[in-house]
Amino acid sequence: MTGALPALPVLLPALGAGMSLLRLPRPVMRGLSIGVLTAVVACGTALLVLADRHGPQALHVGGWPAPLGITLVADRLSSLLLTVSALVALAVLLFAVGQGTAEDRRSSAVVFHPAYLVLVTGVSLAYLTGDLFNLFVAFEVMLAASYVLITLDADENRTRAGMTYTIVSLTSSLLFLSLVALVYAATGTVTLAQLGPRLAELPDGLRSALALLLLSVLGIKAAIVPLHFWLPDSYPTAPAPITAVFAALLTKVGVYALLRTQTLLFPRTGVWMVLACAAALTMIVGILGALAQDDLNRLLSFTLVSHIGFMLFGIALFDVQGLTGTILYVVHHIVVQAALFLVVGLTVRRTGTAALHRMATRPRPGPLAVTLFVVPALSLSGIPPLSGFVAKLALLRAGVAQGTPAAYVLAGTALLTSLLTLSAMTRVWMAAFMGRPPGRLEERPGEPSGTGRDRRGGTRLMLAAAAGMTTTGVAVAVCAGPLAGLGERAAEDLLHPREYRSAVLEGSQR
Repeated sequence: MTGALPALPVLLPALGAGMSLLRLPRPVMRGLSIGVLTAVVACGTALLVLADRHGPQALHVGGWPAPLGITLVADRLSSLLLTVSALVALAVLLFAVGQGTAEDRRSSAVVFHPAYLVLVTGVSLAYLTGDLFNLFVAFEVMLAASYVLITLDADENRTRAGMTYTIVSLTSSLLFLSLVALVYAATGTVTLAQLGPRLAELPDGLRSALALLLLSVLGIKAAIVPLHFWLPDSYPTAPAPITAVFAALLTKVGVYALLRTQTLLFPRTGVWMVLACAAALTMIVGILGALAQDDLNRLLSFTLVSHIGFMLFGIALFDVQGLTGTILYVVHHIVVQAALFLVVGLTVRRTGTAALHRMATRPRPGPLAVTLFVVPALSLSGIPPLSGFVAKLALLRAGVAQGTPAAYVLAGTALLTSLLTLSAMTRVWMAAFMGRPPGRLEERPGEPSGTGRDRRGGTRLMLAAAAGMTTTGVAVAVCAGPLAGLGERAAEDLLHPREYRSAVLEGSQR
């Protein structure tokens, strides 16, 4: 029905990355990247509509049916996250163009655009792949691109942080590859649609060991406490748009992979206590780490870690309400986290520092930047009627409905974490946005150079990108009803994957 449509979100950015290596003129390279990401957003939207109306859309690459060939599958969950992620990637690209990160020098332009499109290729493949091995490949594609981006025009500190990020990621990759080999040896397949029934036939001890190994591998990717240590030391060193796209997408791909594999491969009933403990620990340790920070980027990075715990909360409940809450929270957090890091980029550009105690003595950003911070900050804290409140309310209702002691503990931890998040955001507000006259966004030493007109145009583009993300976050709250309905249907698909398996295994030996 869909032809090659499921392949386009992977194929288009990969081809665009190849064309970007041809040393095209800057306007052409810029237009190519923006056009490719716009097309990916359109493809994701089309796949979402088709999956919601007609069920999962599968493409057997090369005409080879599963498990012999590569199968790409777009269901409600993968299509929704693909669309939101591509939209965020497009907004961050526009911010990077405005800031000059993408094009401050000829060499940077040649490297940034292909690396950025390769990153989007990996993200799209992770959402759409139908087998465990190509999920591993998708993470490797993202790793290669993210290492290039995090060390672009790097100084000593950024290179050191990039090495930490790469070493941890490679360790996780070795564990992941070992897991794929063990799963194949035990079941004879790596196709996700086949693995659930075959893993259920294994001895309980072996099955539990594989589930814990998979949780550990994806726990590193998703920055689950205590496997989070690499993130606060890596993300804050990168330029603002790179940090924004990493924070918005990379950990969420890990959460998506955890959501997909645990429901397909290791279905459960009732609360999964291991993940429930990890969720509570992640929420508390992350937010306490944020409260201890003076550097604004590190503060937001620890907050990012903390709010991964909210997503684990819903997965740990392992019912429709809990998974619906997780899906809503992932969508909310992708948009809001990107908006916050983009606004922080604007703020640091104006003040010349990311240290909160120094920001308190510098002219504050203008009223638009203030508004663009306060809306996502309140949303992250769960203040009604914003998207964070909608997602947290769904999780809390799921916890209360579950009615077990573990669910109540998770709900109480989520409420405490929300209050501490509000405290952290208030601290940032007081230091960076209050008490001083507003100043004009202007170029600081070490920033990309250009004419005054270029700088003014770049600042307007940066503000527009940040405003677009903030507006999208508000739109998520406004559309909470339809989005919750879509999330509930996606959660039903995860817990009852008969249509997913049928779409993948059609015409093959099941």
